[in-house]
Amino acid sequence: MLDFSITFFFTFINIGILFFILRAILFKPLTKFMEARAKKIQASIEQADRDKNQARLIRQQYEDQLKNAQNEAETVINAARETAREEAARIIAQGKQAAEALLLNARKQSEAEQRAALALFKAEAAALVVAASGRLLRRELTGEDSLRLAQELLREVGK
Repeated sequence: MLDFSITFFFTFINIGILFFILRAILFKPLTKFMEARAKKIQASIEQADRDKNQARLIRQQYEDQLKNAQNEAETVINAARETAREEAARIIAQGKQAAEALLLNARKQSEAEQRAALALFKAEAAALVVAASGRLLRRELTGEDSLRLAQELLREVGK
């Protein structure tokens, strides 16, 4: 029985020595490695969270810039439409003025032509009346007689 106790005692001491040796050689470096690895992983996770938050901020900035660009584009388009409307109204007004001016000139020209035609008609009518009167009277009319008869005829035609 003594043999068993001594073997047990040496085995227990060997296990204790082995435990301290393994602890010093294997467990401490392994624990340090695992802690360093855990810290590295934690730092990576924190960095990923920071990067994710930064990406969100950048995305929000881009979205805001996009909205601003769209608003500016709409403003420019609306301004261009308004300018086009104003230009169209101006061109239409100019066209109306030009048409009115052409119409007024045409009326003036027509009236002038009517007056000229009427004057020509009156002159020809007076000449015909003088000729017809001369034939009726069978004599030659003097210049005063022709003038008097022409004026009477014009007064009667004018009425």
